[in-house]
Parts: sequence; C-alpha cells; structure tokens
Amino acid sequence: MKENKSIDGLTLRDAPKKAAPKKTSSATVTVKKTATTKSKTASVKPKPVKKLAVKEVPEPVKEEQVKTVEVEEPKQTVEDFLKPVQAFDIDSESGELKESEDVTIPDKKAEKKANKQAKKEAKKQKKAEKKANRKHPKLIKGIKITLLIIVLALCCLIIWGVYWGNDIIAKITGGQGNIMDLIRYIEPTYVDLKTDANGRTNILAIGTSGYNMDGDEGRGHHAGSQLTDSIMMISLNQKTGDIAMLSLPRDLKSHTCTRTSKINEVYWCNGGSGQASIEQEAAANQAVMAEVGRILGVDFQYFVHVNWASLIDIVEILGGITVTLDEDINDRYWTGAMYQAGVPYTLNGEQALGLARARHGTAGGDFSRGASQQKILIAIKDKVFEKDLSITDFLSLASTLGDNLRSNFSLDEIKSLGHLTFDFNFDSMRQLNLWPDYMTTGSIDGISYVLPRGGAEYYTAIQEFVATQLSNDPRTYENFSIGIYNATGEPGKAAAEKERLEEAGYKVSVIDNTTAGTYDKEYTLYYTNTTSPGTKRMLEEFYDIDFIHGKEMPEGLPKTCTYVIVLGPSPAEEATDETPSE
Repeated sequence: MKENKSIDGLTLRDAPKKAAPKKTSSATVTVKKTATTKSKTASVKPKPVKKLAVKEVPEPVKEEQVKTVEVEEPKQTVEDFLKPVQAFDIDSESGELKESEDVTIPDKKAEKKANKQAKKEAKKQKKAEKKANRKHPKLIKGIKITLLIIVLALCCLIIWGVYWGNDIIAKITGGQGNIMDLIRYIEPTYVDLKTDANGRTNILAIGTSGYNMDGDEGRGHHAGSQLTDSIMMISLNQKTGDIAMLSLPRDLKSHTCTRTSKINEVYWCNGGSGQASIEQEAAANQAVMAEVGRILGVDFQYFVHVNWASLIDIVEILGGITVTLDEDINDRYWTGAMYQAGVPYTLNGEQALGLARARHGTAGGDFSRGASQQKILIAIKDKVFEKDLSITDFLSLASTLGDNLRSNFSLDEIKSLGHLTFDFNFDSMRQLNLWPDYMTTGSIDGISYVLPRGGAEYYTAIQEFVATQLSNDPRTYENFSIGIYNATGEPGKAAAEKERLEEAGYKVSVIDNTTAGTYDKEYTLYYTNTTSPGTKRMLEEFYDIDFIHGKEMPEGLPKTCTYVIVLGPSPAEEATDETPSE
C-alpha cells in the first residue's frame, strides 16, 4: 500500500485502479463485525475558483472484512464537478463531525438566471400597466380637457373681472376711473371734496322711473321714463358733520324745451335718455345742476343720477329697510302705499319702490313724495351701517349700482365720502321743506304747476331760506335754547355772562340764581338733547370745556333749556379766599 496523505487530520487511501476498457468502478463498502459505519463526506474549504468533493475514507481494516462490489460508474460532467457539496464542522467538545451552520455557497449561474428572470418579470409588469392605461383613454383625455377648461376659466374670470370692473367704475364715475384706480382705493389716503364758498359740499341727486336706465317699465318704454321725477339736494359740511336734504317738486315751473316747461324735463331736453353716451348723460346732468342751482341759489359740485327702480334690488340685497314717516299716506289705488305717521314699517324692495313713488293720498303731494324718498335713503344708510355685508352682497350692490347709478365723483372722492360718513351726524340729519311756507300750486295757460309763493320765477324768499339753512354757522339754522344760572351768590354774574354770550352771537333764553349742587369750577356745562350738535360744538370751543349729559345735572336745576351753564367761583375769587386777611 502506498503511504497515506493527511488532509485536515483525515487519512486518505488510494482509490482502486480502474480497468481501461471497462466503464465501471469498484465502490468500497466497509463492514465491521461490531458496528456499521456510514460513509460520510469530509469538509473541505473551497478555493476561490474550484471546489473539489472528497470522500471520507475510514481507517484500514483487515482484508477479509472487505467485500468488493462492481457498480456502474456515473457519467461525470463539469456541472457535477462544480456542484456544491455538503459541508461539515468538527464539534470542539466531542470531536465528532457535525453539519455546518453556513452551508450556502454562491452559485453565479443561478444568480444570473434569477436576475434575468426578475428583469423579465419587471418588463412584463410594465407592459401590463401600459396595457391597463390603454383601457381608459377617454378618462385620461377627459382629465386633460378638464384641467385646460379650469385654466381657461380662470383666465376668462380675470379678463371678465377687469372688464366688468372697468365698466362698473366707468358708469359710476362718468369715465373718471378704472380697475387699477379701484385697487388703489384701499390705500389709506383721502382727498378733500370740492366745496362752495361756505365750505359745504352740495350734491344734486336725481332719479328716473324706469326699471333700468333705458326706461324699461317691464311692459315696454314710455315717453316719461326719462323724466326726473325725483330732484333732491344733499348738502354736507365736512368739518362739522352736518347734513341737510331738500327736495324740489317735479311740477315746479322752469325753463325747458317743451311747452309745459316743468323742471323734470330738463334732463331729457339736454340729451339725457336711456341710450345716451357717458358724455351726453354728463351734459344732461350738468344742465339739471345749473337749473336747480339757479332756483335755490346753490353752487353744486357733484351730481348723482339713480334709477329709482333699482331700489327693489338694493333693498332686497340688504334684507329690507325700516321706515318711519312723518305723515299718513293712503295711496291705495296707485302704488298701494298705506302707512301711518310715527309707526315703524319694515319694507321689502317692491314696497320701498311703491313708497318712493307715492304722491296721491298725501298731504303734500310731490312734497310728501320727496320727504318719503329722503326717509328711504336714510333707512338704506342705517341698514348698510347695521348689516355686515358679505363679499356676495358687496358685489351684488356694486353690480346693481353700476347698472343704475351715474355720477361725476372720482374714485378718490368716493373713498373720501365713505370715510367722512363716520364723522357725519346722521342722527341729526336735517330734512328741509319748502312746503307750504315757500311754495304753492297754481295754473298757467291751463297747465298745473308748483310755484313760489311770490309768483312764477320769484325765488328770492326760497334762496334766502336755503342760504340760512346752509350757512357755515350752525346757530343760524339749529333750534336751541341757553340758560345761565349763577351759583356764586354774587349778584349780577348771570347777567354779565349773558351779555358776553350775546356779543359772541348766541341768544340766551333764561338767566337766574341757583343753590342746587356744589361747584368748584368757574363754568359747568350740561346738555339735555342732541338736536343742535353744531351749536354744542361751538359752545365747547368757546368755553374750552366739554358738556356733561343732562342726566347728571343736580336736582333743582331746570332742564327746559337745550344748554345749561352754571357759574361757579372764578380763579381770582378762589385766590382771594385763600389769602389771609390783614
């Protein structure tokens, strides 16, 4: 026997020689008398490239114990030579062979095959997805079209917003503004409104009767749709917050292009109609301003032309208005307006329009209608201040006014006017009335007119009355009374104060002595009502102190006067009292 070689502590023996012509080999089976040992494969560490399978060879035994069996030798291939084999480790305690924990040996061909299969599956999945997408071409196309429509709609909305805004602004301002001016409207800067010589801003408001500016009454057009059946003066004092309103009757004798020559024809005679351009309409309104200014002796700075039928939409947007009239109205058969004086009524749009047109069943006819229209405007103002307008409400009002209102206000002036409303004293807004003291009715050449009491074209008394009411001195038109009470105990002080006030232009109604209350100031001022805010402001400036509400007046002081002035110790008297006598 040849010398055995040792591999990892195991002894190997030479395999039996094979006969050349035969394709069989001998397999050695070892049998012991006492025990049978199974043939096992020794664990061999693989080299980087090749791994050899080595059979375990048991210890040599006696020849008589070896039995040789002829078996057919299997066909060897390269794949069989490179196939992984079972690996074993030696137990450190028992010294016996055991199966290795890590028996994985990389198989590059299998790995390559797996990668190829994975790529094939991915390609197959991608193809399936494309096929699935091709099943819904209409859906994908619909989504793209929808997105395109949304983009186009946004573009159209912006373009429409600019066009609509420019159109609305151009109508309201007589072509003096555009959408960019509206954006600038939010800036916190204001301009002064134009004024007359007395510092007042005078606005002429006229109204036509159609359901739109074209004179549509719902049943076609009519010849009187462009007659200004409402003619109103609104005068503002920007410094004092005073507001005065006066209406002229539509049948007032005037100079026009027709035989009847009534003041409500002036607008139409000068080109005002539903089809008039902005320039023609502005010229017609300027003509009305000039004629009304001639009659009243007033210099107008602005005009506002409103379609009274727009009241329906305006009042409905605001959710109704509340009106309290000063006289009974029973216009059952013409407008359906039936209201009692002193009773608050909540009106919807149609009811408000009916009241604005009602002149039958009233004490003053057109004068009563003018007073009712003033009440409606005040009620709309109150509701706008009361109601928290939403964006929808605001846009609806803007659209309604844009279609039914014209003016010569610029956007900056509209902004200033809106800002000044917080300073105006709406509670003491004055409604001036020319009937019956300054106007009457009469007939000339068979035509019924409203005429000045002094006769046709005699407007002197009317102009004097208006001048007094629009004076920049509120003492000339406000109703008030002043009482002076001496609480010093020194005779003659109340009379001396009366003389001082009258020299300053005030009228004093009462002077007296009083012991009511304790006073440590030279002057203490009380007011009992707010009917003359302008005079109250002037008295506060005169005495350089503020008024105290009448509810805080001591018992014993009369409350019959609008303003109560109590005289206390003067600073000189207080100093004399504190000086020690010699």
